[in-house]
Amino acid sequence: MVDGSTDAIVELMHKDALMSFLHPFVRQATEEFPAALASIRAQLPVNDGPIGVLGGSLGGAVALRILADTEIPVFAGAVVNGAIRMRSVVDLFPGDYPYDAASEKVVDSLDFVAKADAIASRAPLLVVSGELDHPALRADAFQLVEALGEPSELLSIPELAHPLADEPGIEPAPQLPLAREVDAGLTTWFRRHLAGAG
Repeated sequence: MVDGSTDAIVELMHKDALMSFLHPFVRQATEEFPAALASIRAQLPVNDGPIGVLGGSLGGAVALRILADTEIPVFAGAVVNGAIRMRSVVDLFPGDYPYDAASEKVVDSLDFVAKADAIASRAPLLVVSGELDHPALRADAFQLVEALGEPSELLSIPELAHPLADEPGIEPAPQLPLAREVDAGLTTWFRRHLAGAG
């Protein structure tokens, strides 16, 4: 956001959806996460034990990358309509993406079905998938849960499309009933696993 506008984001997406927007977003958020976590712990009365991680849409790739590619202790994770395979996200943009060696390496590094063993060894994951989400993202959700095995779970939400709020979703607004349903499922999941984390 620049001056309250998404124009800069749109410009990056048009320039190169993967290499100018999607990958830098996930990389930067993951790199900034340890310092952000330390800042939160310094400001709030929380201990330094394992955390829960949650990401929606592209933030799902950040949460999955924290699970798959970092050493940060996590007691449980969740993604909501998450970017589980970046190739599926790239395919949502118009036209055929011009992959080269560098972008192929990047998109493969953000395939979290391929990293399911690493994720499963770290923490249980709840994969929330709206039944009206993009078909490829929904297929990725099913494949990730299958690859993870127990105790990870799929929570399928009828009538939920990709967004949790009315578009563009930038201004504060009352929570929609479907978002409330997602919230309830996430709360139940994290409470269950937080109790087990002791």
